[in-house]
Amino acid sequence: MIDFYTEKLLDFIKEDVYPEDITSRIVKGIKARGYIRSKDSGILAGNGLLPKFLSIVGIRIISKKDDGKEVRPGDELLVIEGDADDLLGVERVILNILGKLSGIATATHLMVNKAREVNSSVRIAGTRKTTPGLRLFEKYAIEVGGGDPHRFNLSDAILIKDNHIALIGSVTESIKLARKIASFTKKLEIEVNSVEDAILAYKAGVDAILLDNMKPREIEEVVKELKGKLIIEASGRINPDNVVDYARTGVDIISSGYITHSSRSLDFSMDIERI
Repeated sequence: MIDFYTEKLLDFIKEDVYPEDITSRIVKGIKARGYIRSKDSGILAGNGLLPKFLSIVGIRIISKKDDGKEVRPGDELLVIEGDADDLLGVERVILNILGKLSGIATATHLMVNKAREVNSSVRIAGTRKTTPGLRLFEKYAIEVGGGDPHRFNLSDAILIKDNHIALIGSVTESIKLARKIASFTKKLEIEVNSVEDAILAYKAGVDAILLDNMKPREIEEVVKELKGKLIIEASGRINPDNVVDYARTGVDIISSGYITHSSRSLDFSMDIERI
């Protein structure tokens, strides 16, 4: 069975190669080996998604480094063999995917390590601020980096946000209405931006509260009141520079859009030789 990742990778190839790679006509018939190497330091992510895809397009993997491993400049990440025109046809797609996902895994790993220096049980989570068409890939990279993917889509859990509350009129009424439509299998979380609303939400019976764009000192007040009674999540402009401040408050979850929308892709390249 072709999995989702493989289907998407095949679509990416169509985008880049369709109807054909006209330049690589000149190397048709040559057998070759490609060496994908790192020019950067970080955490590798994406290699584990490639085997089935490469097999379908007629390329054999000779060796590969495991996802989650640390890489440094000069490290060999993947060695592949096949027809030269096939190797050149997949080169850019592979490098783009590996670079993008490894950048996300690296940023996640950095934030996890920083946060857990002051809060050993905190989870660093992603958000839905992902690249269109790449969400499942980017969530995978977050997990490789040691993070939590959070919701994959709007059906994963009920998360009442500020615009829902604005339309309904109050925190308490929004929770009441959500409870009526919620399956017992779904958690109910609400986004609040004040200590008062956080306590109201707890009293209304939510499973989790998301403290949005609140200062660490405000979050500390909520944690003091509600720690252990429900899941407490902090979010809003949290990045490697300030994650320690938020982790120190004692929250259970820190969600960050930074790791997908602002992390830097790692720089990888492929060298090829005739065999």
